[in-house]
Amino acid sequence: MTDHERRAAHYRAHQELPDDPQDAGDGEDEASPQDASARGRRPEDTALWVEQQIRAAIARGEFDDLPYAGKPLPNLRTTHDPDWWLKGLIEREQITGVLPEALQLRKDDAGLDAELDRHGREETVRELLEGFNHRVVAARRQLTGGPPVVTPLRDVEAEVAAWRERRRPRRVEPIGPADPPVRARRRWWGRSGR
Repeated sequence: MTDHERRAAHYRAHQELPDDPQDAGDGEDEASPQDASARGRRPEDTALWVEQQIRAAIARGEFDDLPYAGKPLPNLRTTHDPDWWLKGLIEREQITGVLPEALQLRKDDAGLDAELDRHGREETVRELLEGFNHRVVAARRQLTGGPPVVTPLRDVEAEVAAWRERRRPRRVEPIGPADPPVRARRRWWGRSGR
């Protein structure tokens, strides 16, 4: 008996499982493939062995927290999407920032003013604007296809001036009604007696 066969027999003895059809006998001369299939497991024994393995895995908790637990499985036959696995990966791993460059530039352009307002140094604002313009030019030069790049370049000097204007402290006007005028107090000698 080989070491593998001995371990398999020991495992079956402790687990009380039916014989494994892949075991090759008890160390005697190797039998022909027809003899091995004749000694193989019956379908009922195989089903019992599989059922026992599943129940043992459930008891160990190996099927806990699986995707779609308690939910119906998505029906992939009704809608054919060749990228279903990629979309599932993006959703499962929560991957962001993988838009085509043209769409990513549109998104970044919409939030560029807010990004500039987070910085307090003019040099940093200039670097961000120049980097954004460089990305737009590089995306226009690519010929890989995808959506067209329609994002305009930003005028660095005009954007820096607008950034300075947004940062300038503004006068706060009072919101409520103005205080009533102060009336001069009349002295006692100025009062007329009634």
